[in-house]
Amino acid sequence: MNDKKVARVRRAASTRAKIRANGSVRLCVNRTPRHIYAQVLSACGGQVLAQASTLDTDLRTGATGNVEAARKVGALIAERAKSAGITRVAFDRSGFKYHGRIQALADAAREAGLEF
Repeated sequence: MNDKKVARVRRAASTRAKIRANGSVRLCVNRTPRHIYAQVLSACGGQVLAQASTLDTDLRTGATGNVEAARKVGALIAERAKSAGITRVAFDRSGFKYHGRIQALADAAREAGLEF
């Protein structure tokens, strides 16, 4: 792996260790140049409680790798998490900077009712 990815994976492991110590449900986000994915995982990490991504059929119509698509995914994951009975999560950004698409997804999820 290159140094940039190693540093991101190290930051992700550190964050996940702290979240695991708290024992809270986590909103895990992953991004690629073309898509963005979000999952709400159980406290033990073994079960996906809700998920949303730009691969969903209703979100695939426009561009999928931009900030607007991330906002739509954030609103959708919050809606699905609330329907599963989850209102409070820990935000796991997977070592990515809190900037751009990651920030847009988080802000949209907060506006839609998730607390973190």
